Amino acid sequence: MREKESTWEECIESAASLKVSPDPAKAKSLTDTAKGRIEFLKSTSLAESNANYVFEGYYSSALELLHAVVLLKGYKVQNHICLGYYLRDILKKDGLFRMFDDCRYKRNSLIYYGRKMDFETAKIAIGKCLSLIKETELLLREKK
Repeated sequence: MREKESTWEECIESAASLKVSPDPAKAKSLTDTAKGRIEFLKSTSLAESNANYVFEGYYSSALELLHAVVLLKGYKVQNHICLGYYLRDILKKDGLFRMFDDCRYKRNSLIYYGRKMDFETAKIAIGKCLSLIKETELLLREKK
């Protein structure tokens, strides 16, 4: 068995990313879900007690928007890291890849290892997610 993918090409070779018919309807559904969650999160007052959960919500929204981007281009991506490689290797958005990868790492630490972020770190991570969301929304507008 091979190690984790480290490029978009490896994601295709390992079938972690599959070529599919572009699916504008599913992309719109994902986008609508992300926007609804974002509106809900904006109505939530950020506090030390909820910052990690707010971060998770924004990360999920960013993820849905990224899935919408790749769906419009005719790909189904099975894991988060390959979404990042699409940003880096196909779209040539290295800064966006690094921002996404940092959020992905923090989210994995939270979800899989129970490592909660302190309030300041969570606020910074939320800011990165919001930037990622904004940039991904621009990518979606370009794709239409």
